[in-house]
Amino acid sequence: MSTSPVHIETDVLVIGSGAAGMYAAIEAARAGCRVLLIDRSLIGRGGATVMAQMTVAVALGEEAPDHWSHHYKDTLTAGRGLCNEPLSQLLCEQGPECIREMEAWGVGWARKDGKITSAFAPGHDRPRCVYVDFLNTGPAVSKTLRTAVYKLKSVARAGDLCVVDLIKSEGEVRGAVAWHAGSGAPVVISAKATAVATGGLTRLYRRNSASANMGGDGYALCLRAGAPLIDMEFVQFFPIGHLAPRLIGMDPIMWDPFRYKLGGRLLNRDMQEFTDRYGVTEDGRYVITRDLGTYAILKEVEAGRGSPHGGAYLSFQHVPEAKLREAFGPVIDRLAANGIDLTKMPVEVAPIAHYHMGGVAADVRMRTEVSGLLVAGEAVGGANGANRLSGNAITEALVFGREAGRTAAAHAKATKAVPAPNGAADEAVALIAGDGPKEVPNSAAMLQRLQAVMADDVGPLRTEAGLKRALAVVADMTAALGDRPFGDGGRFDMQRLDWFDLRNMLTVARSVTEAALARTESRGAHQREDFPGMLPEWRLNQTVRLNGGRLEVSRPPAPRTEVAAQ
Repeated sequence: MSTSPVHIETDVLVIGSGAAGMYAAIEAARAGCRVLLIDRSLIGRGGATVMAQMTVAVALGEEAPDHWSHHYKDTLTAGRGLCNEPLSQLLCEQGPECIREMEAWGVGWARKDGKITSAFAPGHDRPRCVYVDFLNTGPAVSKTLRTAVYKLKSVARAGDLCVVDLIKSEGEVRGAVAWHAGSGAPVVISAKATAVATGGLTRLYRRNSASANMGGDGYALCLRAGAPLIDMEFVQFFPIGHLAPRLIGMDPIMWDPFRYKLGGRLLNRDMQEFTDRYGVTEDGRYVITRDLGTYAILKEVEAGRGSPHGGAYLSFQHVPEAKLREAFGPVIDRLAANGIDLTKMPVEVAPIAHYHMGGVAADVRMRTEVSGLLVAGEAVGGANGANRLSGNAITEALVFGREAGRTAAAHAKATKAVPAPNGAADEAVALIAGDGPKEVPNSAAMLQRLQAVMADDVGPLRTEAGLKRALAVVADMTAALGDRPFGDGGRFDMQRLDWFDLRNMLTVARSVTEAALARTESRGAHQREDFPGMLPEWRLNQTVRLNGGRLEVSRPPAPRTEVAAQ
């Protein structure tokens, strides 16, 4: 193992290379800064963006009249009264400009009669979601941004870097310390401004739709650096994640594009449509929002009306084969190779962890409470309130990433020289370079245990007993993890990587669970079985801080005026 730290200096450090991170790097470079873009995976190929198959919500108004204010209104409605309205406005107002810039870079949005076409998605008042094609939007966005990044000589790129801690000195973030998986060496990066764009936390859950590196790293890094988190209790579950039959080599959330184009029927064990029991009548259309869809499916399962594997049926049997092939072409053959004939059988679907509405508290310039520290994309909390409107995720990544890059560049230009760590990196370097304890628990088993308790007790339906049970497990696991990394720290030491992951995941899991326990109501994606109503006094945002090693959940003293529930 290498114990000699590698030292790097840059103007702007961007951590995470999904859409938000790449756009931040591009924008900071265009402003004349030297940028270092790092990721624990391959640049531009990890995170959530590259896995997104579906659409991007934006009020272009090319096919039909639209305006960002309509998109904004729908975003606030979906957020159940908890959206940070300036952030929501920024997302909706600046989205069209980012989409058109992406088009100029060659992303290839789908067009009809020369105009960028828009699809309808649940929660929107009109068709406004653009796409490349229904199963390739995320990869196309990622490829376009990668190409733009690679053209910029002022953007240096480095993969296989797992950030262990941010460097903080004199109240300001001055870069980060990372573990280089390929060599085991500590890497000390000094920067004038640091932007965290590491995505969400869905890896905390047993069934999830995101990459394996989405364990809430950025939340934990910012929390330890002194930045507060907001809305941590709101985890969005995608209601129709694939459950059965077995599906190999295809995304578990692939059924959303089918529902966009063809509707499809959600059925219970008795082959009855059931969403009308929960306030939304679909009749073969796709109009139910994600929080309500998740709730409806789980309630049917709870009532004994679920499908054999514990979900619901999704049926396209009423759709002629010719129409299926017209809409999805070779995808139909890939399904056939998995033994799935949609003209003859339904599939089983169930909720799957998909997105996180919470994150690091930031202003409209993506600044946190800590000087020199910015956030972007899903790392930002508050824009989507208690429930994200369908299609807002990539829009958020592009808009917030671009804004973070601009702000980081301005901060860097106002800083005369790259600040030296001055000993602030020593503790993190020692953590990376130190020898691990001889007797350690099985780290892979620990990860599975955490995912299981989060799924079972901090999932879509919550109770006080379950949340307290989860907190006890998290406390037990935190004690077992200890304060010294597992493994010997050599090349690609997966035990050590698991330890760094668990350190962050346990902190974030506790943040989610403590906030969920404190919120004694049901709102959006947070559903308390023991407090089923949405209460006016809870129209407020909870904040999580780390104080002397202890997590503290707080809320403002006065609630805002309640709005009618959707």
